Amino acid sequence: MAEELVRYALHDRVAVLNIDDGKANALSPTLIAALHAGLDRAEREAGAVMLVGRPGRFSAGFDLSIMTSGLEGLRGLVKAGAELLLRIYLYPRPVVTACTGHALAAGALVLLASDLRVGARGQFKIGLNEVAIQLTLPVFGMELARDRLAPRWFTAATTQARVFDPETACEAGYLDLLAEPEAVQTAALAEATRLASLPHPAFRETKRRERQAMVDRVRATLDQDIATLTTPVPG
Repeated sequence: MAEELVRYALHDRVAVLNIDDGKANALSPTLIAALHAGLDRAEREAGAVMLVGRPGRFSAGFDLSIMTSGLEGLRGLVKAGAELLLRIYLYPRPVVTACTGHALAAGALVLLASDLRVGARGQFKIGLNEVAIQLTLPVFGMELARDRLAPRWFTAATTQARVFDPETACEAGYLDLLAEPEAVQTAALAEATRLASLPHPAFRETKRRERQAMVDRVRATLDQDIATLTTPVPG
């Protein structure tokens, strides 16, 4: 059930959404719906949100069983994922992500959509590998990367599908801070608690002014962009 995929807990003023499907934390329609439900609740109850993956894996991206099942399923899933990412990107409360391990494709896009990212040190892979599996990076993914990644790493991260270790991912702009795996959630919670103290109207409106123009550009071409997507080739 959806509530089993995303566990919700309130720590003081921080809503913690713990994502754990027991496998790769692939973004499926059920998982996306569960995240929306958690964000809905957090908007009513919390001053900040913290997204957490399972040990060793934050998210492997969109559910490949759906992505390879046919164009209708692929395009529907990617459209739903785009809506979730844009929601996180414009979310009126601070969103801190504890990247507990591998974060690929749409998993890396969640990092780019979040306000602050704390990554676990280790032999983990972080990046946009779409081109490597013969999938064109959607416009919303390209724009998130353009907005959040360091310019010197932009082409390598997008067109060249470079995958990074956590240290280099921090340099490139996928992550802001690093912690040992056993400490990553504690560090992320401390950052979320700090950000939760920011005055809400001022944070919400400043974030909107920072990001609304990009969201408007993406939404203007989203349907057309989704319609061009083709089935990826598993690597």
